[in-house]
Amino acid sequence: MKGAIGTFIVLVIFVMIVCLVIRSMIRDKKNGKSLSCGGDCSKCKGCN
Repeated sequence: MKGAIGTFIVLVIFVMIVCLVIRSMIRDKKNGKSLSCGGDCSKCKGCN
């Protein structure tokens, strides 16, 4: 029983971290940033 509570707590923390990462990625995308574009157009090879 105690092991299940510990596993649940770790799972909740993991889900919270994943949600924060996804939220950050969405915010960056809305601000014109993305994983494929560093924002430096001089180095862009036309991938977009």
